[in-house]
Amino acid sequence: MRSGAFRRFLLANLVSATGSAMAPLALAYSVIGEGGGAGDLGLVLATNTVPTVVFLVVGGVLADRLSRSRMLFLGNLLAAAAQGALAVIVATGHASTGSIAVCGFVSGTAMAFTVPAAQGAVSQIVPVEQLQQANALLRLPGNAVKVLGPAVGGVVVAVSGPAWALAWDALTFAVAAVLLLGLRLDAPVTVTSALGDLREGWAGFWSRTWLWTYTACGTVLVGAWLAGFQLLGPVVAAQQYAGARDWGLVQGAFAAGLLAGTVVCLRWRPYRLLTVAVVGGVPLAAPLLVMGWGLPLPWVLLAALLAGVGLDVAIVAWATAFQQHVPQGELGRLSAFNSVGERLAIPLGYLLTALAVGTWDNRTVLVACAALVVAAAVLNLCVRDVYRINRRAGEGDG
Repeated sequence: MRSGAFRRFLLANLVSATGSAMAPLALAYSVIGEGGGAGDLGLVLATNTVPTVVFLVVGGVLADRLSRSRMLFLGNLLAAAAQGALAVIVATGHASTGSIAVCGFVSGTAMAFTVPAAQGAVSQIVPVEQLQQANALLRLPGNAVKVLGPAVGGVVVAVSGPAWALAWDALTFAVAAVLLLGLRLDAPVTVTSALGDLREGWAGFWSRTWLWTYTACGTVLVGAWLAGFQLLGPVVAAQQYAGARDWGLVQGAFAAGLLAGTVVCLRWRPYRLLTVAVVGGVPLAAPLLVMGWGLPLPWVLLAALLAGVGLDVAIVAWATAFQQHVPQGELGRLSAFNSVGERLAIPLGYLLTALAVGTWDNRTVLVACAALVVAAAVLNLCVRDVYRINRRAGEGDG
């Protein structure tokens, strides 16, 4: 926190998080307000996700060739323009599923260029021995906002309409863009072509067994978790609990767990970073199992809390291990390859779950998703390199 550059980066994350917490709810009700249904909302969400996956690798290559602070500035500025345009068309009554989808496409494209740049920017700003604390602090504002943000967003949308929440999201992106431009991070020195960089990046990704195996297992784990918790969770809550009220409590418990996990990472500095990252994903199976077995709500809340703690510890440990063991000039590209796998898990998980519920009941599918979470972690722990990616006391890369 004594670093001015880090304080600026942290403030940009905090400002942006306040808008991003409200945006999903505002987006959903923008579609609904125009007479759209589940199919229209699915189309809008798809147009936001697809460009992120498609352009992530391009963003990774650019993040290793250009100034990352400038990329973050342009990406946030583009997102601000997209959300601002969406707020205007919703406020003026000219919104349609198509126009909302176009704005979502632009926002997803912007994210594809900011995600790889942000990963590399942290390691440029912070000394290697302080990376874990930096990663934890960067997650703190987002996790804190997740506890209250959706509720505040719901009030704003209910009282003023979705346009105001979208306008706030656009403003936060614009403020974050200005803050990030002030970082003025130097661009990496490059001597090869962009296509050559891409080939070298893939070779570097594939040569690190710990990296591609973690990405592969993480794709399965993320897909199973999102399909079980985000897709089936609300449905099961409506069937065997008190519906939206109890599901809101479960989401709150999970968000509180994420916040608690951040606090743990500020105090605990594990040596075996990658091992902790893999094991930290196992508690995600707990709420899926508890709901699948039909246990009472207090058990679901406890399981969701533990899942949040484990997930946040895993994310911080992974980010630290990645930043310490990947050379500065490859962080953007390798981060992009890793992110593509995790983001592909979202549509794949939803699709497979939709097919599974046609054969089995929801509770059985929840238990199957929990089993996949555990199996992915156990399989990853069988990789020998997982135990070699440990904390580094000083600078260097590998």
